[in-house]
Amino acid sequence: MPFVTNEEAKSSVQDRAAPVKEPGRMTRALDSDLFHSFLKSKVTVVAATGTAILFLLAFLAPWIAPHDPFDLASISIMDARVPPVWMEYADPRFLLGTDDQGRDMLSGIFYGMRISLIVGFCSVVVAAFIGISLGLVAGYMGGRVDAIIMRIADVQLTFPAILIALLIDGVAHGIFGAIDREVFAFYILIVSLALSFWVQYARTVRGSTMVEKNKEYVQAARVIGIPSVVIMVRHILPNVTGPVLVIATINLALAIVTEATLSFLGVGMPPTQPSLGTLIAIGNDFLYSGEWWIAIFPGLALALLVLNVNLLGDWLRDALNPKLR
Repeated sequence: MPFVTNEEAKSSVQDRAAPVKEPGRMTRALDSDLFHSFLKSKVTVVAATGTAILFLLAFLAPWIAPHDPFDLASISIMDARVPPVWMEYADPRFLLGTDDQGRDMLSGIFYGMRISLIVGFCSVVVAAFIGISLGLVAGYMGGRVDAIIMRIADVQLTFPAILIALLIDGVAHGIFGAIDREVFAFYILIVSLALSFWVQYARTVRGSTMVEKNKEYVQAARVIGIPSVVIMVRHILPNVTGPVLVIATINLALAIVTEATLSFLGVGMPPTQPSLGTLIAIGNDFLYSGEWWIAIFPGLALALLVLNVNLLGDWLRDALNPKLR
């Protein structure tokens, strides 16, 4: 047998007695199946990179945009409809040209994408809050409460989301009037989109809640007297978030498209606060007169943004589905 000194024996005992340090959250995230699935999909990596770039361009617009399209003092009507820099009669100050009011198209796209993303995010958050709350209550309570909530959801599903948004916008127009409506246009859009998309969250969460409420951990919580609200929020909600994340990602792209559609129809963001849909609507009037860049460039930005978000949503749906692993 090899000779072992007292110091080596003491060190060996200390090593065995030392507690094993648990990996941090970042380490666990990088070692998870979800992250490995993300790295294996080249399309998803490209989509995530493109989404991150577009998000940065949008939210850093006040600092990186060449001009401020909202600053009327810096806009000159003499610069209206200037073509992009690679065309004849271009101005090097405006890389992608200008619109009919002399606003820089590149700056307008940055700011417009920012408004579109904020409206999309806020509407998804509000819709998810309403849908998750109603879905938890309907699935957990059951009975008449479940029947009333689901019948309301069934009635709303018979109407397209765009029509519901138009109806809510029309009601707001009648209440606030044309002038006040422009002031509250941002909030009206968020409410309109949220009330159009809450049904998907409610139906999904209701189905998952009906499965979870019959499991042993929920029954045990009931036996020891935990209130129903606490059971729904602390115990059931964390187990139904997977499908909600997928719906939220896909709905973000759908909310951006719906907002652009409403703005294109003239019932979304006003021309003084242009989103991508507003810029496309402005450019549509000049599309056949030769100033194609006023509509094409915002349209391309919208298409790239929605495409990247949709690709991320498709990957997330497959990655969170255990049957596809």
